Amino acid sequence: MAAEQRDTGADAGSSAPGPARTGRRAGAPALQDPTSGGRLARVGGASRGPGDADGVLRIGNASGFYGDRFDALEEMLTGGPLDVLTGDYLAELTMLILGRDRMKDPARGYARTFLRQLERGLGIARERGVTLVTNAGGLNPAGLADAIRELSERVGVPARVAHVEGDDVLGRGWGEGVLTANAYLGGGGVAACLRAGADVVVTGRVTDAALVSGAAAAHFGWAPDDWDALAGAVVLGHVLECGPQATGGNYALFVEEGVDARRPGFPLAEIARDGSGVVTKHPGTGGAVTVGTVTAQLLYETAGARYPGPDVTARLDTVRLRQEAPDRVRVAGVRGEAPPSTLKVGLTRLGGFRNEVTFVLTGLRVEEKAALVRGQMEEALRRSGRVPAEVRWSLARTDRVDADVQEEASALLRMVVRDRDAEAVGRAVSGAAIELALAGYPGFHVTRPPERGAPYGVFTSETVAAGSVEHLAVLPDGRREPVPPAPEFRPLTELPEPEPSGAGVPGGGDPTDAGANSGEPLGGSDTVRVPLGAVAGARSGDKGGSANVGVWARGGDERIWRWLARELTVERLRELLPECAELPVTRHVLPNLRALNFVVDGILGEGVAAQARFDPQAKALGEWLRSRHVELPKGLLP
Repeated sequence: MAAEQRDTGADAGSSAPGPARTGRRAGAPALQDPTSGGRLARVGGASRGPGDADGVLRIGNASGFYGDRFDALEEMLTGGPLDVLTGDYLAELTMLILGRDRMKDPARGYARTFLRQLERGLGIARERGVTLVTNAGGLNPAGLADAIRELSERVGVPARVAHVEGDDVLGRGWGEGVLTANAYLGGGGVAACLRAGADVVVTGRVTDAALVSGAAAAHFGWAPDDWDALAGAVVLGHVLECGPQATGGNYALFVEEGVDARRPGFPLAEIARDGSGVVTKHPGTGGAVTVGTVTAQLLYETAGARYPGPDVTARLDTVRLRQEAPDRVRVAGVRGEAPPSTLKVGLTRLGGFRNEVTFVLTGLRVEEKAALVRGQMEEALRRSGRVPAEVRWSLARTDRVDADVQEEASALLRMVVRDRDAEAVGRAVSGAAIELALAGYPGFHVTRPPERGAPYGVFTSETVAAGSVEHLAVLPDGRREPVPPAPEFRPLTELPEPEPSGAGVPGGGDPTDAGANSGEPLGGSDTVRVPLGAVAGARSGDKGGSANVGVWARGGDERIWRWLARELTVERLRELLPECAELPVTRHVLPNLRALNFVVDGILGEGVAAQARFDPQAKALGEWLRSRHVELPKGLLP
């Protein structure tokens, strides 16, 4: 179990009902249900679950991406009390996939998996009074909403279905070859649909956290400028959005903390009126909810202390975590600010065609074998007259000396080619590789037969003025309700690293001063060479062509945190990860989380769909960093 992180100052984590903490409209009256005699509006118009009794709204997650565990929706509906169940199906790569689907059939463009999950799940949800909110609508939320209505009639389960639209801005002329263009909308449309009594809400491209924050705003009646409450819900939504990543999935310290990660359950949040809440999971499900698992997800695909969105900018440097009980982590103290005046727009386009061949080099003379096959392939391509525009070679020395198993005696030489012309990466490459089968290096073989070239995509982002996008909630009765932008905007600026005064730094003092408040170096002067992962967790991910690497002190240990903040500078990160040596790197310090967050620009080229790197989404970049050896004071070892 991760060590508890200390709260400082007043406890903002109480789940007792009360007004939002700040904002010009803090404490605005709750939305009224005219049939309820003045009670809070019922989410989705259905009878509320146990959340009514204790003043919290229980929101769960059943999907973190298109292709996630199929039976998770039914597991979450039947595993324990819930008021709202969300599902996130959209990633940058997913938009490209849905765009290609739409090219084949204009009626498609949504995540069809969700429709299949509703074959059983819709009846269970309605029986238990659980509202469903999902972005599975993708590029065609109206189409998915219609399909759900048809399914509702077919299975005999009445359901009021609403959807959110307006994110599709493809018609604005983004240049040649753009396949999809979608603005990231906030939670206002979700909230409007729920206020109108929807049982199922379908959106297109909204921010992942908006599924949660929109539902919470509808239930608690938050005003558009209740910044702190909205920010708290956005942070909780970010924790939930990737499903079991918050309950031990992909967790760096699963061994050290004894987390049973074989089949982690999906998370839920018990959200209070002030936007604080508790992250937990249904009883009896696998995995664990610890300060560490929640910290890891908070750092995933984020950057600096200011986390901007369409509705609010959440201050990640104000988040406080506390382990209340096994599998219960309180998230409190979150401050919010007015959002920036622009919305992010995600653009996808077909970038061209790619192909790859991986040659297996076994035993002795690996370098010479690699040079031989590389020279043979390059000469063959020259003779064919179809040299691809881009050819990349990488040699992974996975071989061991005097290996007992043949696979352990083998290295992998990977050749990746790209070109706008499919022919240049197709037969010209695969044919040249096949022809070497009897004329190449000794022991010639490849990991799989060479294939024809396949198309690849490119993801980029732009911005548009928030007021220029027509955000619409299409209510269950068909009425189209415009959703206004935020009532106030604030330019997005980076926060400086904490000053030596100690403000916001656990224990006071400058976190970069490892010897603060001590007469000798923190942890003693004797050092030992160990992997960084001996004292730190990490999680990494992709954002377009960039990647982030979040690193936190194991167990929230303050001494480790101070050493980490001093030791792991941008320069040191570049030394430990040589692939980053020539790239722009930005470091962000998050003292409350005992964490550092690094953003590496350009490491993923044109994004995940372009498959520019061995690890195209940078999912394992943090684990590579943890495996690198550093000189650590012995006194800091667990």
